Amino acid sequence: MYFGTRTDEATSYALLDRYVESGGRILDTANCYSFWSSPTGHGGQSEALLGRWLRANPGLRDELTIATKVGVEPVDGGGVEGLSAPVIERESAKSLERLGVDTIDVYWAHGEDRLTDLEETVGAFGALVARGAVRRLGVSNHPTWRVERARAIAARLGVEPWTALQLTTSYVDPRPGAQVPGKDHRFGFVTDETLDYLAEHPEIELWVYSPLVQGSFDRADRPFPEAYDHPGTTQRLAELSARAAELGVPRSQLVLAWMLERGWKPIVGVSTLEQLDSALAAASLR
Repeated sequence: MYFGTRTDEATSYALLDRYVESGGRILDTANCYSFWSSPTGHGGQSEALLGRWLRANPGLRDELTIATKVGVEPVDGGGVEGLSAPVIERESAKSLERLGVDTIDVYWAHGEDRLTDLEETVGAFGALVARGAVRRLGVSNHPTWRVERARAIAARLGVEPWTALQLTTSYVDPRPGAQVPGKDHRFGFVTDETLDYLAEHPEIELWVYSPLVQGSFDRADRPFPEAYDHPGTTQRLAELSARAAELGVPRSQLVLAWMLERGWKPIVGVSTLEQLDSALAAASLR
């Protein structure tokens, strides 16, 4: 997320190099990363840095799954770009250029756009797959009913459907109805309905962003947001702490391993090699 803004180029390259040397092959970014850290008020820095890193590592691209997103990049004058057909066409071309690739492996609808007819959005995404600019489609921060409606439209139009969901969740959950700072997507959290939907549709993957709640499992300087302060969190953290102590691992590693064993894809944002190495170790933890 912060490659090219808060995380400088040398550090970003070192993290990417360590990741692929350790077997990592999936990279997830967005066209809007990270507009809030840029003096321009616009994103694109993360994609551009990944493009430079790929050019510095010829031959590596074909081994990677590169995912990026469209829909919430700010526009001058206020608001965000949305998911109209012209935006999807224009921004996918920009992402391809910044990344320096011919095809986006997974292209996400980053956030809802209820001002655009859903059939227009679905058709525009499907057209990218049909001509080979995108291999696979995903959707983030949408309610389940909109996901299902879009998949039905895709089936009727005969175009590629969304086959991945990107939402946030963790081993602990906020209180129902509580506002979580920085999580302003109304339908961004995994719910019991989400899990039921996924159980009925095993062809759809769940990718989890912010799985470690910004480091709150391990870092005393990053306490859980107040919304997580309830008896359920207390109980689950006690169980987690006891099991992590038995295994001799940080609590964060156990959380990631728990997600991996459920078949989820946790997306980890790191800014140091130590954080990355700890996260990677979760892949071999049972």
